[in-house]
Amino acid sequence: MKFLRTALVIAASASAAIVPALAGAAPAWPASRIVLLPAGAKGVPDGYLPALACASVGNCVAGGGYTNAAGNNEGLLLSQVNGAWRSPVTITPPTNAAAIAGINVFADACGASGYCSAVGTYYDKSNNSQAFIDSEAGGVWRGAVAVALPANAVVSDQNAQLHSVACPSAGNCSAVGTYSAKASPLAATEGLVVNEVAGVWQRGSEVRLPPGTNVNPFVLLNQVACASAGNCSAVGSYIDSNGATHGLFVSEFATRWLAGLSLALPANASSFPDASLSSVACISAGNCDAIGAYDNVQGDVEGLTVVQSARAWKRASAMVMPSSAASNPRVFFYGFNGISCSSVGNCSAGGQYRDSTGDYQGFLVNDVNGTWQVADELKLPASAPQVGKNGGVVALTCPSNGNCSAGAAYLDASGSYQAVVINRVNGTWLTGVKVTLPAGATSVGVDGGVYGLICKAVNQCTATGSYQRSATVYEGFTLSSN
Repeated sequence: MKFLRTALVIAASASAAIVPALAGAAPAWPASRIVLLPAGAKGVPDGYLPALACASVGNCVAGGGYTNAAGNNEGLLLSQVNGAWRSPVTITPPTNAAAIAGINVFADACGASGYCSAVGTYYDKSNNSQAFIDSEAGGVWRGAVAVALPANAVVSDQNAQLHSVACPSAGNCSAVGTYSAKASPLAATEGLVVNEVAGVWQRGSEVRLPPGTNVNPFVLLNQVACASAGNCSAVGSYIDSNGATHGLFVSEFATRWLAGLSLALPANASSFPDASLSSVACISAGNCDAIGAYDNVQGDVEGLTVVQSARAWKRASAMVMPSSAASNPRVFFYGFNGISCSSVGNCSAGGQYRDSTGDYQGFLVNDVNGTWQVADELKLPASAPQVGKNGGVVALTCPSNGNCSAGAAYLDASGSYQAVVINRVNGTWLTGVKVTLPAGATSVGVDGGVYGLICKAVNQCTATGSYQRSATVYEGFTLSSN
């Protein structure tokens, strides 16, 4: 399983399927379908198919990578048009890319059908890691271009990457990530923000950090969400001059990125809280919710929620875990779409925790009319003992209040990872249903599962993910309820 909070992006190990929320009955899902890869492809490296965005019902874009006939990684884009998945597209590398560019897609977003953007990283001819953007216009992908980094970017040993992108309208997007900036004695990892305005991507800007940061603040910007063009919020973490890790907010208003703010933690937080924000969702400009984790004074890892109201971020609140949780629940979020909001004050989030027996379990927690409730343990299919170290909730989507879908992974009775989909119907999370994998496959494996899950309307959903075809090969799958 891969996760975004570390060096790059966060992936998940087992989480699949997609779930619509419909009053009355849970939807029936057909078996998932294998993703068509370019000719000669050998599979999806490490099962990593992280990106999914949908402009409308049945019109989506997915992104990731595949291994070509020579064994090298290529960037992959998949387009769903009117419910049908089209032939795969190999990303054309930027003009300064190395012969083996090693393109990795980390995220994508769509402002309208046929107008999407994909972001990630690649190697240039000097073997530097550089950030790229590939834009789609009128249903045609233009090819990747290198991000123009801030003036203080180092030339040698650059490690630039874009982790997340949001596009509230066609030609208007915001992307966030990190890059290596000049500092003494060594380069510093700084936050990077870059905007597309009226179809033109601008030069990237360095994130202005709160006072008292480390010489190398090791900034991570994990995710960005936009309520409208030029009005966005990004979340992540940074390190202060004492070596303590803090949660970080960066807000954009009227296309101007403001100085970053440090997360105000719950009263029981440690002085060295190891705090980070992993996911954010915005309903309107200045009204967002975010989730993350921190260490309390006992050193226990707790989950947190935090609300932005009228452009002001409030003090974070500790999540209340299920009664089965261990004294140290070790709450963990995968960093994909871990939170979704249908309206202001009505959201759902999910992740993983440890129970009092030491097992790993998934959890789901709801914000109802502005109040976060006690978390629920993920209800697994019969005979499933736990979600496992590589399991738990990875992706959520909430098309209306009280109606959501979540993708997760779990260990079955034989110890194999399976994908599961869970529906919240009229405010109640139901028991998860195992996803039927393509071609008789029996497991999603340690690195597979559902990475993307989006319902643009109740019972109108699309999901993407990966599964284990053999001991060493992963393939991608798609799942759709429409």
